[in-house]
Amino acid sequence: MIPVRLEIEGLYSYREKQTVDFEQLTAAGLFGIFGAVGSGKSSILEAILLALYGSTERLAATGERSSMVNLQSEQLLINFRFRAGKSNAQTYLARYSAKRNKKNGEKIDTGEHVFYAWENETWQATTQKAEEILGMGKEHFKQTVIIPQGKFREFIDQKPLERAEMMQQLFGLERFDLSMKNGILLKATREEKIRLETQLGGLEEVSEEALAEKNKSQSELKSQSETADQNLKTAETELRKLESRRKSFLLLQELSETLEQLHSRKAEVEEKRQLHREFITAKTHLRPVWDRLQDAKSDLEKYRVSALDCERFKETYEKEIAELEAEEQELIRKNEQRPEREAKIRDLKKVIEIKEMEVKAAESARTLETRQPEIDSKKASQKLLETEIQNLENQLDQLPAANANLLSELKTSAAQLQTLAERNQELQGQLNQLAQGEASQSQALEAIKNQIPEDAQSLDTWLLSEKTRLESLELDREKLLRKQGLAVHAHLLSDGEPCPLCGSATHPSPLQAEAENVLLEEKEKQIQKAKETLDRISALIQNQKIEESRLETLLQNKGEKASELQKLQEQKTALAENLAKLGIRDKSDLAAKIHELVQSGDQREALTKNIQTKRKAWQTERETLEKSEKSLQQAQLSHQALVATIQSKQQEIRDPTFCKGFFPKTGDIILASIQNVERDIETAIESLRGKQKHLQAKRAEQSKNLADIEQYKRLALESESKVAEFGTQFERLKQTHGFLDEAALIRLFHHSLDAEKVDLEIRQFDQKLATTESRIAELKGEEGVSSYSEAAFLETQSQTLLLQSQATELQNQLILLRQDIKTLSENLEKKKELTKAFAAVENRESNLKELDRLFQGKGFVKFVSSIYLRELCNTANQRFRMLTKNSLSLEIDDSNTFWVVDYLNGGKKRLLKTLSGGQTFQAALCLALALAEKVKALNQAEQSFFFLDEGFGALDRSALRVVFETLKALRHENRIVGIISHVEELQQEIGVFAQIELDPDLGSQVSYSF
Repeated sequence: MIPVRLEIEGLYSYREKQTVDFEQLTAAGLFGIFGAVGSGKSSILEAILLALYGSTERLAATGERSSMVNLQSEQLLINFRFRAGKSNAQTYLARYSAKRNKKNGEKIDTGEHVFYAWENETWQATTQKAEEILGMGKEHFKQTVIIPQGKFREFIDQKPLERAEMMQQLFGLERFDLSMKNGILLKATREEKIRLETQLGGLEEVSEEALAEKNKSQSELKSQSETADQNLKTAETELRKLESRRKSFLLLQELSETLEQLHSRKAEVEEKRQLHREFITAKTHLRPVWDRLQDAKSDLEKYRVSALDCERFKETYEKEIAELEAEEQELIRKNEQRPEREAKIRDLKKVIEIKEMEVKAAESARTLETRQPEIDSKKASQKLLETEIQNLENQLDQLPAANANLLSELKTSAAQLQTLAERNQELQGQLNQLAQGEASQSQALEAIKNQIPEDAQSLDTWLLSEKTRLESLELDREKLLRKQGLAVHAHLLSDGEPCPLCGSATHPSPLQAEAENVLLEEKEKQIQKAKETLDRISALIQNQKIEESRLETLLQNKGEKASELQKLQEQKTALAENLAKLGIRDKSDLAAKIHELVQSGDQREALTKNIQTKRKAWQTERETLEKSEKSLQQAQLSHQALVATIQSKQQEIRDPTFCKGFFPKTGDIILASIQNVERDIETAIESLRGKQKHLQAKRAEQSKNLADIEQYKRLALESESKVAEFGTQFERLKQTHGFLDEAALIRLFHHSLDAEKVDLEIRQFDQKLATTESRIAELKGEEGVSSYSEAAFLETQSQTLLLQSQATELQNQLILLRQDIKTLSENLEKKKELTKAFAAVENRESNLKELDRLFQGKGFVKFVSSIYLRELCNTANQRFRMLTKNSLSLEIDDSNTFWVVDYLNGGKKRLLKTLSGGQTFQAALCLALALAEKVKALNQAEQSFFFLDEGFGALDRSALRVVFETLKALRHENRIVGIISHVEELQQEIGVFAQIELDPDLGSQVSYSF
């Protein structure tokens, strides 16, 4: 997780909205958050916890909300933007808000806690919570990412069991709890064993001897089948010969009938042959010449009619062109007057401009008459303001100077007294609660001890005896399961026959499955009850450790609260001594002094503000006066320019006499006259252009008509020549090809005969006739066709079918026998595989039983957790040895308890609790950094973030220097480290930091070193 931006409003001392820009702070790799005690430094971490998890370190988010909201704020609002996920690639916004109740101001309404994800360039609401986004709960977050005050040594002070559970939850080691999975596998293996035994019992009759007997029967049946197949092939050969002769005989009869039908159609085909020959001759030689003759006659008529039409159009074109030429001359004369009319239009436009300028000049003169009195009035008002400002400044000089530093110190002291009193009351209440909790925890531990049986000295001895009893019950159950497996084969026993398992011929007392099942069920119930007892004992042990840990934590917190209460009293005494030096004996004197200083400051501030207001008014009026004088000068210049322009425009008019009558008229009337003349000029121009274009088109049409007359006359003469030529050629062709009757020839031209189809029919008839006669001759020459007998064919066919039935029956018997042999072989192979699988299952069952013993009580999870803790210890030692100059190192034993190896005393071991305060801080820092590094690797992030709020005050200068160098070196490991402290030496060493200052009126204020 990498913080980006934090906005705080209304939390503890943050009265106004403040923003912590983490992007610039984290860019330095190592940054600090500094400020005096009580300035609000630690509240930044509390705000992050509240935004992420909905509660703070000191107060809960429900019943104690009213204590976390600033007394002078109406709402609590926290917006925390951060990056998280794989490689910290996803940006999120955590928002927490709560408001005061409108009816009861002392009560805070239920807070709103939501998360947003930055997707598609916008904030999208998400149902994910901090646990899912960050992959850890609040308690682990406080031990690996953000470590608040009083929680830095929590990881060291944890009980071994709590420490192991933390590693399990933080790194998801529950995945190594394989006891349930192993139990499922063991149950499945036992079921598989019973299934294999049942299948082997069903294959008892399968043997090599039965397979050999079946193979012998197959050989005999195969010999009989081969003899029958040979007889069938001989009969089928004879039948195929008779079928061929029968086919030829039937075909001969069919072709004879076809030949008779062809001879009956021969006369009709010859008639079609003659018609086809004449049609082809006429179409090929005479039809093309006749078609050209008809086309020539049609063209001759068309050209004669077109020539007559063009002669009529010639007179019409001459008349229209004469009229258009006269109209063109009239329009040319009208357009020659255009320059004179345009000059008058220009004069009228100048008349309009002169009239508009005269109106502006009159308005300008009136403006000049009114502006001068306004300027004189403003000058008098400005002199009056100058006198008032001088009087106020004299009053301010007579007041005593304000002491802002003293006022600030007194307000800070008043706030500190109030804070100390509230904290004192709060600590007294917490001490009372801790005393009650101590009594409650002692009662809980006594209740747990009362549940131990009288024959057991402790929970551990009780647990050991129950485990021994459970192992005995499981051995008894295993024996019953073996008997139950043997009982499956009891139904196979017969008097006088050997047992399939032991080979005995006598069976005095076969196993009864029902009796064994009853015993097995009873044993299972006893085992289940024993396991429940073990679980209850484990739960009691766990609860005892938890209660002991809670009691120890309560006692430790009680001592810390008492120590803090004593420090508060010392601070209160020191503050009272400082106030006594200023002559202040109690809170009433302090309030009176603050009121006196505030009242004096308010008077000076009121006079100062009044002077500033007057000066601002004087400046405003001065600027207004300058603008008015400047505007007057511009108006005078504008008026003179208008008068000069009017005189110039009057001199530019070319026809004053014509324009004189328009000066009394309005501008709209003059403009309308100008527009009418302009439209008349444009109309004349457009009319002349259109008339000339029309005249040109008519002349072109006249020229084309004259050319068409000559063209049509020439084409008519050419068509007459073609008609004579084609007529002579057609008569000559009729004589040549013997077509003397022209009417009959014309009918032949229009005949609907399909020449290609008729020709195809004639050729097909000729071909079919020749083929039929040839095929009949061939069939009559084949052997046996003429002497074919249908009765002999039917007798041979019947004998062949009988032989075929016999061969099929033998073949079916052979197939069934082969299938039996195949099934027997497969079952024999299956029996071998089942026997092999049964041996493997027995071996697997033995192994799973051993694993079940090892996985009981989460033994494997605890083993993996201890490995993670050793790796964590090794990583922490790399820094701890450097911080202690190789004099100390950390070790962890099999019970997950931390020890210290003291190399200055011969490498002897001692408990971690024996370290001094500074050494304990160094050890806790190294372990916290190592834990953060593991979390970074778990999240596959390039950067990791670590925030520390405590401990530096317990170090001397030398140790502080070593720790600081260690923290600076983390930047090279792509880590981001934040430090909250009031130690001045750290502030001098860290260049990038945020400064928190508590303002008596505004609350905590954030500033930066950059």
